[in-house]
Amino acid sequence: MSIGGVLLGLVNIAIVVVLLLIIGVVAVWIFGMLHFTVPGELRQLYLVLVALIALYMIIALIFGLPSVTVFPFR
Repeated sequence: MSIGGVLLGLVNIAIVVVLLLIIGVVAVWIFGMLHFTVPGELRQLYLVLVALIALYMIIALIFGLPSVTVFPFR
Protein backbone atom coordinates (compact mmCIF):
# COMPACT_ATOMS: atom_id res chain seq x y z
CA MET A 1 0.00 0.00 0.00
CA SER A 2 1.35 3.41 -0.89
CA ILE A 3 1.87 6.34 1.46
CA GLY A 4 -0.88 8.23 -0.34
CA GLY A 5 -3.32 5.40 0.26
CA VAL A 6 -2.49 5.29 3.96
CA LEU A 7 -2.86 9.06 4.30
CA LEU A 8 -6.17 8.98 2.44
CA GLY A 9 -7.36 6.20 4.75
CA LEU A 10 -6.36 8.18 7.85
CA VAL A 11 -8.17 11.26 6.54
CA ASN A 12 -11.22 9.08 5.88
CA ILE A 13 -11.11 7.76 9.46
CA ALA A 14 -10.82 11.29 10.84
CA ILE A 15 -13.82 12.43 8.77
CA VAL A 16 -15.94 9.51 10.01
CA VAL A 17 -15.00 10.18 13.65
CA VAL A 18 -15.75 13.90 13.35
CA LEU A 19 -19.11 13.22 11.69
CA LEU A 20 -20.07 10.74 14.43
CA LEU A 21 -19.09 13.25 17.12
CA ILE A 22 -21.11 16.01 15.40
CA ILE A 23 -24.13 13.68 15.28
CA GLY A 24 -23.73 13.05 19.02
CA VAL A 25 -23.44 16.76 19.82
CA VAL A 26 -26.52 17.56 17.74
CA ALA A 27 -28.49 14.79 19.47
CA VAL A 28 -27.51 16.12 22.92
CA TRP A 29 -28.40 19.66 21.79
CA ILE A 30 -31.84 18.56 20.53
CA PHE A 31 -32.52 16.62 23.73
CA GLY A 32 -31.50 19.72 25.70
CA MET A 33 -33.98 21.83 23.74
CA LEU A 34 -36.67 19.30 24.61
CA HIS A 35 -35.63 19.50 28.29
CA PHE A 36 -34.40 15.91 28.37
CA THR A 37 -31.11 15.30 30.11
CA VAL A 38 -28.66 12.82 28.65
CA PRO A 39 -26.83 10.96 31.42
CA GLY A 40 -23.06 11.18 31.50
CA GLU A 41 -22.75 7.40 31.29
CA LEU A 42 -24.65 7.41 28.00
CA ARG A 43 -22.36 10.12 26.62
CA GLN A 44 -19.31 8.10 27.64
CA LEU A 45 -20.81 4.97 26.08
CA TYR A 46 -21.29 6.86 22.81
CA LEU A 47 -17.67 8.04 22.89
CA VAL A 48 -16.51 4.46 23.49
CA LEU A 49 -18.62 3.33 20.53
CA VAL A 50 -17.05 5.99 18.31
CA ALA A 51 -13.58 4.95 19.51
CA LEU A 52 -14.32 1.28 18.73
CA ILE A 53 -15.49 2.19 15.23
CA ALA A 54 -12.30 4.20 14.69
CA LEU A 55 -10.18 1.31 16.02
CA TYR A 56 -11.89 -1.11 13.65
CA MET A 57 -11.27 1.23 10.73
CA ILE A 58 -7.58 1.62 11.67
CA ILE A 59 -7.14 -2.17 11.93
CA ALA A 60 -8.92 -2.61 8.59
CA LEU A 61 -6.57 -0.03 7.07
CA ILE A 62 -3.46 -1.73 8.46
CA PHE A 63 -4.42 -5.23 7.30
CA GLY A 64 -6.04 -4.12 4.03
CA LEU A 65 -9.49 -5.39 4.92
CA PRO A 66 -12.57 -3.68 3.51
CA SER A 67 -14.62 -1.81 6.12
CA VAL A 68 -17.86 -2.29 4.20
CA THR A 69 -18.32 -4.80 1.39
CA VAL A 70 -20.76 -3.50 -1.19
CA PHE A 71 -20.38 -6.33 -3.71
CA PRO A 72 -19.27 -9.60 -2.09
CA PHE A 73 -16.76 -11.81 -3.89
CA ARG A 74 -18.16 -14.70 -5.90
